[in-house]
Amino acid sequence: MADTLIDFLRHGEPVGGRRYRGHGIDDPLTEKGRAQMRAALGDACPWDAIVTSPLVRCREFADWLGARHRLPVRVDTRFREVGFGTWEGRAPDDLQAENPDEYHAFHQDPVNCRPPGAEPLDAFGERVGRALGELWETWAGQHLLVVAHAGVIRAALGSVLGAEAVGWYRARIDNAGLTRFRHGAQGVRLEFHNSRRLPEAMPVAKMDK
Repeated sequence: MADTLIDFLRHGEPVGGRRYRGHGIDDPLTEKGRAQMRAALGDACPWDAIVTSPLVRCREFADWLGARHRLPVRVDTRFREVGFGTWEGRAPDDLQAENPDEYHAFHQDPVNCRPPGAEPLDAFGERVGRALGELWETWAGQHLLVVAHAGVIRAALGSVLGAEAVGWYRARIDNAGLTRFRHGAQGVRLEFHNSRRLPEAMPVAKMDK
């Protein structure tokens, strides 16, 4: 059987600038955010289907891309971003200025020093891991694109690499960054991470507003 490929694409820049957005914030993309995602993929279409987070900053582009290439688009709520509790919608600089001890504790130990009301990071990793596991089984031998969030990609990296959740925030994931996993005879492997451009990408076409 052919290898199974799963590409993860992080959404582009959302309206409102840099903020903590979990699944409680549903800002749309800016035009720059749309352009970032178009540039990452160009006119390439190596996929058999698209899976997307339900949040508009992911789903808007997934629906457009699916219509453009006539690909099925499936929404999976398990690929929504991790919940940030009281930090939802807050700017990192403001949080650091108001409570530097809490802010730095989170980045040192994001498992045990969660923002008040935040989704437990281990539970988040479990839901992303289950969703990813089902994709390997359901789409064996095919090539998928998953449009999701930085946290989701970190959890997927943790699942594939066997990395504990306490270290997930050490991975940089840019807007419109691409990560590819391959499942073959030697199991699941990371093929590339946080790429600015899909290897198969051709010159980009304009996205309708």
